[in-house]
Amino acid sequence: MGKRRSRSRSQGRSQGRVLSGLSKKQKKHLRDFGEEHPFYDRVSAKEAKPQICKLPENSDHSSSENDSDNEPEKISEYHKLLATLKNVSDEEEEEDEEEEESAVEEEAEMESEGAHSDSSLEKEEEEEEEEEEVQEEKKGGKEAHVAASDPEDKHGEAPSQQSAGEDDEFTDLKHESEFSLETNFLEEEHADHRPFQKEGISAGKASEDPFLQHMNKELKEKEIQAVATNPKITQQLKWSTLGQLVFSTQFHKLETLKPPKDIGLMTLHLQKPLDSTWPKVNSQFLSGPPKPSGPFSPLQKELFSIMSSYRDLLYPERTAMGNGEEVRHVYCLHAMNHVLKANSQVLSDNSKRRDKKPKAGDDDDDFRDQGLTRPKVLIVVPFREAALRVVQLLISLLEAGSKKKIDVSNKKRFNGEYGSDPDERPPNLKRPEDYNAVFAGNIDDHFRIGVAVLQRSIRLYAPFYSSDILIASPLGLRTIIGAEGEKKRDFDFLSSIEILIIDQVDIYLMQNWEHVLHLMNHMNLLPLESHGVDFSRVRMWSLNNWSKYYRQTLLFGALQEAPINSVFSKYCVNHQGQVAVRSIPMTGSISQVLVQLPHVFQRLDAENLLSVIDARFHFFVDKILPQYQDAVMSHTLIYVPSYFDFVRLRNYFKKEELNFTHICEYTERSGVSRARHFFLQGERQFLLFTERFHFYKRYTIKGIRNLIFYELPTYPHFYSEVCNMLKATGGGEEATWTCTALYSKYDAQRLAAVVGVERAAQMLQSKKNVHLFITGEK
Repeated sequence: MGKRRSRSRSQGRSQGRVLSGLSKKQKKHLRDFGEEHPFYDRVSAKEAKPQICKLPENSDHSSSENDSDNEPEKISEYHKLLATLKNVSDEEEEEDEEEEESAVEEEAEMESEGAHSDSSLEKEEEEEEEEEEVQEEKKGGKEAHVAASDPEDKHGEAPSQQSAGEDDEFTDLKHESEFSLETNFLEEEHADHRPFQKEGISAGKASEDPFLQHMNKELKEKEIQAVATNPKITQQLKWSTLGQLVFSTQFHKLETLKPPKDIGLMTLHLQKPLDSTWPKVNSQFLSGPPKPSGPFSPLQKELFSIMSSYRDLLYPERTAMGNGEEVRHVYCLHAMNHVLKANSQVLSDNSKRRDKKPKAGDDDDDFRDQGLTRPKVLIVVPFREAALRVVQLLISLLEAGSKKKIDVSNKKRFNGEYGSDPDERPPNLKRPEDYNAVFAGNIDDHFRIGVAVLQRSIRLYAPFYSSDILIASPLGLRTIIGAEGEKKRDFDFLSSIEILIIDQVDIYLMQNWEHVLHLMNHMNLLPLESHGVDFSRVRMWSLNNWSKYYRQTLLFGALQEAPINSVFSKYCVNHQGQVAVRSIPMTGSISQVLVQLPHVFQRLDAENLLSVIDARFHFFVDKILPQYQDAVMSHTLIYVPSYFDFVRLRNYFKKEELNFTHICEYTERSGVSRARHFFLQGERQFLLFTERFHFYKRYTIKGIRNLIFYELPTYPHFYSEVCNMLKATGGGEEATWTCTALYSKYDAQRLAAVVGVERAAQMLQSKKNVHLFITGEK
């Protein structure tokens, strides 16, 4: 490691060479006097070829290994000195390690000082905004990890706390017996926690429990084979809170799900202690006006009605500022209810098998109560802060209002790794409210954690194959699942997932959507190893590889985007059917534009969805760009949602040697400052600006006079935000401001979100390709 260590090693090798080349008399002289006799000093310039040998542990053995006689010799002082050489080298190694650690710390301090000095040189724009940028970077670079669909995506880099527990991620023999479902039994005090089945509850109520109805239903092979060819049966309904719903299924029968009326705790089929803890947990959250009449808010009541029926659900109206916590509360209740019922069924059957005397010819099919692996629920969230809130909710659902706290393992470690320091956030950082809501707390997007639940105990950081609930980000799962051909990869823990919850699904469009697709492609596959499962306890539909037809998928987001709809229609094949909320936005985000601005929407024609990318590029290059190349049309910002379109435009601008600058999610802070400065001063005519950068930073770009939307924004409120940046320029130049937006017939959803559904329908059906809107008229 250090110089002294290498010096001690070289000294040891040289001593070995010297000792091996000495005669008996020379060694005896060396032992007695501590040095060689002067008569044997080498004076020749040409040395003999050295012989390499390894010294044994004790130097006294090496000094006498070539002796012809075995006479016992007294240990001299020199022998004692040689015996201490090993200890001295160890001490030197420890000192070297300490010196290296201190050197690394000094280098880190020097680098951080250098970074601060560099940041001071980058304040070329207004001091206020630049100070905000520097303060924002103090978050630890978490926002800089913008997992984009670019080759530079850092999906292989794990945080230190993540890699520390990498070896214990799947096995932990120390605590296996304590939380093992196979070796535990239903305790007497929890005997009434078993699900509504067979004993203690009437057969009528047992048949009404949606958990048992869903898990005990046996599909026939003919039904499975007919799924691929069956046409999808759809039905549209309108509920009071959720609005327009579309029910669909590929199985032969579609049962209409009626809107819930008055829900009582007795009709919810909640497992104990949820029937007593849920009203307390939810009432604390819904304490403000208007106060709900029952244990649910109107939105939660309708959502839980669909969830408890085990149908797939797509809800695209979940917002961070509005109903986000309502949605989180209700899906955590559903997940915990499912886990408690499933585990209590296994523990109850364990007790029955223990008490039952085995007989010849007994059929164990009555005890088929589990999947091929233990994990039952997978909750996918974008940031650690969301995982923290989910775990806190799960704990509250087990102990709320109870005098006795439940046992939570590794809680301190979890709070340290997933929590955040409130002082880390810069006090003068001015950002929109939705930005502050999305990026609150710890925004690291690489994590995964297993949670084991056993009666009234929760174990955090449980090994995956001993966990009931997995909470992870797409990036955290992607690094475990790996890719084909990699040696170290594992996805068997996804084989028996019964409930998949993907929350804030729209944010993954801003991270890396490929990770979501990769996860869906590895859901409910047959495991490559047995992982110690008792096959006599595995459900038959799981052994038949039909788990995907029993998996419930819940998608919550803020957008109705084509990639999200595609995942819902392609990967959700639950035999209970699918429910999608299809509410139509009547007013668009263009109504939120405050500046007086003419908006020109130009329609481009494309033969199919695959050709729209090339058609948009050629339409922009041939029709739009020549209008803005005149010197009068300077200060033009081009808003580009797709990174691939951004790269294509950037290369074209370089090839044509146009006067432009660019800002994307991979641009360094100094490059962003220079680009903003050049654009503001008019030294660069064009500014290429990516949507992903705007999502993660929300900087106000000054100096805009002309605005081009290369494609309509993914988030509709981004349209009004970027348009309102024009007022930051000032100078009374309103008359020269322009805004141009390109769209095609394949952008119907985005167009409706910007201009409203009625105007969008007229624009798509009109024979005219150009439409003008003016906002901010007095």
